[in-house]
Amino acid sequence: MDGGGQVLGKDLLSMAQLSGEALELLLRRAQELKAQHKAGLTHHLLEGQVLALVFQKPSLRTRVSFELAMRQLGGGALYLSPAEIKLGEREGVADAARVLSRYAQGIVARTYLHRDVEALARYADVPVVNGLSDREHPCQILADLLTLRERFASLRGRTLAYVGDGNNVVHSLLYALPGVGMDLRIATPPGYEPDAAIVREARALAAQQGTLLELSHEPERAVEGVDAIYTDAWYSMGQEDQHEARLPIFRPFQVNARLVRRASPGAVVMHCLPAHRGEEITDEVLDGLQCVALDQAENRLHAQKALLAVLLGERSAVGSAAAST
Repeated sequence: MDGGGQVLGKDLLSMAQLSGEALELLLRRAQELKAQHKAGLTHHLLEGQVLALVFQKPSLRTRVSFELAMRQLGGGALYLSPAEIKLGEREGVADAARVLSRYAQGIVARTYLHRDVEALARYADVPVVNGLSDREHPCQILADLLTLRERFASLRGRTLAYVGDGNNVVHSLLYALPGVGMDLRIATPPGYEPDAAIVREARALAAQQGTLLELSHEPERAVEGVDAIYTDAWYSMGQEDQHEARLPIFRPFQVNARLVRRASPGAVVMHCLPAHRGEEITDEVLDGLQCVALDQAENRLHAQKALLAVLLGERSAVGSAAAST
């Protein structure tokens, strides 16, 4: 992990912050930590450190994976539910950041608004990680890249198709895939494309890295011959009132057996969960042998351990060294 502190900044708010070098560092470290965990090895990298989990939204994978990540690295985590802080309502974001910086060595924020995560990072003295916002889901994409790397070894030259809503997962994929040399095809219904500004930035990144980025409204075209098909819920948390209106619009974008057959024979199917079975993905596909959704969920733990080991472990080591001089 030498040099990790120079590759990554203080916080992880967006996949746009991670260069190809940083992604390689994190993925390699995640593979090491996962192998060591499977072998029964224990770590004390973050002994005595506490991670504050500030959540505006409930969660299964994000909460459990971060709590276990800290425990397996020798530290601890403190979960702060939506009712306990009411970030931005009962407690101002700046004040919460300053107070938590006196208690904890790091903060993970799962918020509705991306600007709340940015404000936490601006006012906190400790590292802040975006556990999910309306703009991005960077920790999920780290786990996704780890999952793809386990399946394909080398990611360069591979193609991933995303089918569905142009949401925060897509935004993080747009930033991340050029850095690992992957092509990206996105198929959404008209009017549900990813953010245009992020697409422009992603096109520039793809041009620099020599990768391809294609956007269309045709799922069959998007998945033709690809190595991975990715989908997500057709509406995000907080958009439940749009459920019925979206169903007929998104139905042609369902990932089913017929669509999967258009991909390459060894293709994998991805879903970040939770899934709405029978909507964006069928039971047959989600429970099928090509689906790696459970691997993605498991790899949240190992990818986040790597991230925390860099952000908290090296930061702590630097601080200790400075204090002893």
